[in-house]
Amino acid sequence: MKFFIDTADINEIRDLAATGLVDGVTTNPSLVAKSGAKFLDVVKQICEVVPGPVSAEVTATDHKTMLAEGKKLAKLAKNVCVKVPLTMDGLKTCKALSDEGTKVNVTLCFSAAQALLAAKAGASFISPFVGRLDDIGADGMKLIADIVQIYKAYDGLKTEVLVASVRHPIHVIESAKMGAHVATLPPAVLRQMFNHPLTDKGLAAFLADWAKTGQSIL
Repeated sequence: MKFFIDTADINEIRDLAATGLVDGVTTNPSLVAKSGAKFLDVVKQICEVVPGPVSAEVTATDHKTMLAEGKKLAKLAKNVCVKVPLTMDGLKTCKALSDEGTKVNVTLCFSAAQALLAAKAGASFISPFVGRLDDIGADGMKLIADIVQIYKAYDGLKTEVLVASVRHPIHVIESAKMGAHVATLPPAVLRQMFNHPLTDKGLAAFLADWAKTGQSIL
């Protein structure tokens, strides 16, 4: 499974990218607003730090303007992946950009039917929002299972399942077990995945025993 980081905070991205675990980045208008940076500038910066796909979202809602925005974003760097909403105009834009060789991430997916449409429109990634479904009492993980099953049934569908709106490590593990291709994680969730109390306890014991030897490696 590939890990993308869901943030527009360039300092967080640099820090986490240094682990070698970051395969890409996803941003959206809300994350850019939180960063306080200029949208086009921050996308360029992220693309310089992370060689994998960097999702940059259009802000228009009509096909003509979405397409113009998408083409402009795609010119920022070779690894820009244009993000469009799962609407009819969004999928028209997805088809047009994909036909030109631009990677497209179709976002705000909440049903398997929507995911099937996005794949047929040539999406590189589909972003089902598991956390937001859980928030309304639906089963976000069931959606991931359904999409993975459908995509696997057809060799012609090349769209990767990019699990979004991830709230905790369990979302990541369950998605990985189902065969989802990518999970995009808030920085805090990726950091949580490093932690286990037995790891901390074991390390403390090792260090205590090492200190008793009075030795030093350096």
